[in-house]
Amino acid sequence: MRLSHIRNVDEVHGAAETKNEENFLAHALLLCLRKRKIFMTSDSTGPRCGIVLAAGEGERLRPFVHRLRGEALPKQYVNFVGGRSMLEHTFDRAERVIAPERLFAVVGRDHLRHPDVRMQLSGRPSGAVVVQPENRETAPGILLPLMHLCRRYPDPVVAVFPSDHFVLHEELFMAHVDLAYRVVERYPSYLVLLGMEPDRPEPEYGYILPGDRWSRLGPLAVRKVARFVEKPNPGSARELIEGGGLWNTMVMVFRAGAMLELVRQQEPLLYGAFLRISQALGTERERSAIEESYRQMEAVNFSRAVLEPVSRLEASPLLVLPVRGVLWSDWGSEQRIVTTLGETGLAARL
Repeated sequence: MRLSHIRNVDEVHGAAETKNEENFLAHALLLCLRKRKIFMTSDSTGPRCGIVLAAGEGERLRPFVHRLRGEALPKQYVNFVGGRSMLEHTFDRAERVIAPERLFAVVGRDHLRHPDVRMQLSGRPSGAVVVQPENRETAPGILLPLMHLCRRYPDPVVAVFPSDHFVLHEELFMAHVDLAYRVVERYPSYLVLLGMEPDRPEPEYGYILPGDRWSRLGPLAVRKVARFVEKPNPGSARELIEGGGLWNTMVMVFRAGAMLELVRQQEPLLYGAFLRISQALGTERERSAIEESYRQMEAVNFSRAVLEPVSRLEASPLLVLPVRGVLWSDWGSEQRIVTTLGETGLAARL
């Protein structure tokens, strides 16, 4: 089979029969991405879009950032290594499979007082930066840009990217994202999360415990999500890894309509607030509707409020795609940054 002719997951799902079959499709897609043969192709009518989560304050890293920069710049806008910030790395990474005008970033209003933030966002396409009046955790951070995307693109297939991750092997990582897109484009009622294969117990990460192999895709390494475990103690983290547990990257792909239905079921008040916001977008009421909704809105963590209860449903639509061969780290602490840079030989450039 010629790799440049791969169009969907079913064309090649029977082609690998070795122990390494689970990585076959990701590596095949990586070669195609390098040849630029599959850029933003789709088996569905919904366009590929993306959301970059950049509205957090990065409070735990503030002392470290202040020592490096002399100011309290949120961590996602800091270039810890090289000439690009973590946010700029995330944009570049995501644009391997998503057109820039379809990649929306959500940021905090207070962030815009920093000149570095305004500079980093100045080159984004028109309408692709969504400003939150206040940070209300990850569920509103996903839903506000999702409302804007749905207004512009009918029922898009959306990937979500946190903006504070270090990814060394970006091509292979994005090949997994491309593969997750293809699963959702083929089976639009499902949500696919990327789970990173751990190399050590990490008590501060969230974990996904994979369940049965999802039989619809033959040897492809997509599995059902059995359960989520948030920040286990060291002993429990070790047991999770021994049982096949994966780090939860919070990188996920879903069809917008399917996601909104999950939110409606699990968080009806939050769903109602964003439905009202959606109805006001593009009108003179847009700003006031967002302001009023956020004033009344409680902070809602997307994993705890939506993903965890949905994973317990008998017919849960949650799947996990294991990611192997990629050095990945969630840069939520100074120690993790220093450790990662030490492992990659980049510590001297910090």
